[in-house]
Amino acid sequence: MEVIVENPQKIKETDIIVGIPSYKEADSIAFPTDVASRGLLQFFPNKKSVLINVDNNSPDGTKDIFMNTPTKVPKIYISTPKGIKGKGNNFKNLFRAAVELNAKAIVVVDADLKSITPQWIRYLGEPLMGRFDYVTPIYVRHKYDGTITNHIAYPLLRTLFGLRVRQPIGGDFGFSGKLARAFLSEKLWNDKISNFGIDIWMTTIAIARHFNVCQAFLGTPKVHNPKDPAADLTNMFIQVVSTIFDLMIEFEYLWMELSESRPSSIYGFGLGVDEKPPEIDVNTEALFQSFLKGIEKNSKLCEDIIPLPENTEMLKYTKIENKDQFYYSSSLWARILFNFAIAYRNNEIDRTKLLQALIPFYHSRVLTYVNKTKHMETREAEEYLENINRVFEAEKYYLIQKWHEKANGRVLFK
Repeated sequence: MEVIVENPQKIKETDIIVGIPSYKEADSIAFPTDVASRGLLQFFPNKKSVLINVDNNSPDGTKDIFMNTPTKVPKIYISTPKGIKGKGNNFKNLFRAAVELNAKAIVVVDADLKSITPQWIRYLGEPLMGRFDYVTPIYVRHKYDGTITNHIAYPLLRTLFGLRVRQPIGGDFGFSGKLARAFLSEKLWNDKISNFGIDIWMTTIAIARHFNVCQAFLGTPKVHNPKDPAADLTNMFIQVVSTIFDLMIEFEYLWMELSESRPSSIYGFGLGVDEKPPEIDVNTEALFQSFLKGIEKNSKLCEDIIPLPENTEMLKYTKIENKDQFYYSSSLWARILFNFAIAYRNNEIDRTKLLQALIPFYHSRVLTYVNKTKHMETREAEEYLENINRVFEAEKYYLIQKWHEKANGRVLFK
């Protein structure tokens, strides 16, 4: 893949990089570019630093806005060739740039951030100057922001790999130059990782390969361009969940041996945040209808994926007439998700169809959560999510047992 590089100041070496992945972010990229530059100058004045926009050849002038934003920190623009898209492809270009520039620390922030402060650069970067190789964020998000994180990515990562990393696909990270080299050497890379699967892939690789991982308080809520979980997120959902399931297969030898989770190291101070993230309105009727129509459409497929006891119990919830009363247990959700992972591993059902069939269940889970938490403040909703994660961990025995069972007459494991 022949990349496009503009390096007007001929930077050949640096200590710290702030990378900003983008595609069509002309309207928003100037703000994080300016703030990141000020953060580098304020908190890393004695380090050589550079800002890198890793882009997908955006047709809206993203490059020009980035390069023309006034900064004292030098800038580099790197793009995939025309027609090649994907956040993961942008990250791969960033990994290569980090290695070529011999960077010690790389901080990544989303291009659509509206709440970034100079302190974010400090909090994500400073741990990399010590013993840590990977830094994930801790920030306040609206209770209905990040539903794929809350109901799939975080529970599965924590249950499988035993480390509590609250925002494994938060979009804002820090990683060491050593880890950048490790990312480039990993054999597991596919089209899903080249796109939205990249965040969970990076977090899982960092944990599974035993790099030093920590979380950092960023001090302000994450404010960006949030998405209604009832909106069409099919591509993102399939790419993220497919990557998680691929990593389950890749690292089966590791997670089978782990029985409980532990807190990660935390950098900084949780000093309490007064600001509240913007409200997110959830279209609960769309979630409800997605579940009802999905169950009807995929009834035969679900019989092949979900064992009879769980499938029978799930069918009971199609009889609920009032969407505001829709609710089912977290243990049932965990078992459904586990069984989809097993069916994905078995690869006897088209994987795209399988993941599409999971979406209505995911929507039903989000609806359950919304109904349960609609009168809760952020802190109370977060405590409820913590309890859900403990339910997942308690159900891990079920996953291991089913993972080992016979599938269509063949013994998968002895």
